[in-house]
Amino acid sequence: MGVSDNSKGLILAVASSAFIGSSFILKKKGLKRAGVGGYTYLLEPLWWAGMVTMFVGEIANFVAYVYAPAVLVTPLGALSIIISAILAHFMLRERLQKMGIVGCVSCIVGSVVIVIHAPQEHTPNSVQEIWTFATQPAFLIYVAASLSVVLALILHFEPRCGQTNILVYLGICSLIGSITVVSIKAIGIAIKLTLEGTSQIAYPQTWFFLTVAVICVITQLNYLNKALDTFNAAIVSPVYYVMFTTLTIIASAIMFKDWSGQNVSSITSELCGFITVLSGTIILHATREQEPPPPIGTVTWYVNEDSVKCLEEHLINIQSSDEQ
Repeated sequence: MGVSDNSKGLILAVASSAFIGSSFILKKKGLKRAGVGGYTYLLEPLWWAGMVTMFVGEIANFVAYVYAPAVLVTPLGALSIIISAILAHFMLRERLQKMGIVGCVSCIVGSVVIVIHAPQEHTPNSVQEIWTFATQPAFLIYVAASLSVVLALILHFEPRCGQTNILVYLGICSLIGSITVVSIKAIGIAIKLTLEGTSQIAYPQTWFFLTVAVICVITQLNYLNKALDTFNAAIVSPVYYVMFTTLTIIASAIMFKDWSGQNVSSITSELCGFITVLSGTIILHATREQEPPPPIGTVTWYVNEDSVKCLEEHLINIQSSDEQ
């Protein structure tokens, strides 16, 4: 008996979270081992191991969207936070608080509920069928509304309150991110069909989805970087996760009709599982052990690292010597 598409997507999503969660720890250990500022961490094998691990995780996440609906794949991204927190507790001696453990359990419980009630994925037979989904009135209204809000945030609200209101930058990232995911899903399905022998390369729709995905990814990363440069990463991460995940599920449900054929009970269970995952994520971030302030007479170097799913701010403290 063959493995269902949902099972393949589930396995890939969990593997993706494991790789990405581990990558944060490897990169942080590499940075600590480097021990100095600047770019010396580029010579540290552990840091490169973290980058490779993250790259593998992102590929697994990309492929997961081909096999399973976003309502299943996207919330499972929270598992990377759990893995990162647990590994940090044992490998970096970053203490996991009791409420943090509650947050981990909430994420796991919510993920199990979502997996049990997740809808079966219906894989389109061609990129033209995906184009039909993308041009249906409901999704066009969603795209038009999203782009209108994004333009309003960029042109009107960013100059006035972008530096004080975290929702401006994260609203842009999340709305654009939801369009990014459905575009990437379309590209992934086109690649899958091509590898199975039904080439989708000649269709202009394939290249349209690719162009949209590239533009959206660049825009998304630009404003996510601005958010991280302006606000505390401990606040940006949970707020962005909640907004991005919610809008991605809505966009995918409208375009690919993920909940079509499901009864009210299953949809309600999925929503409850989703809310449980979000609550666990917020608890985890809220109870993270804060970095101790640097001692008097220290020099602090800030090394920022970017990724599609998560970004971290690493601090390297160098004691200054006053010995005569």
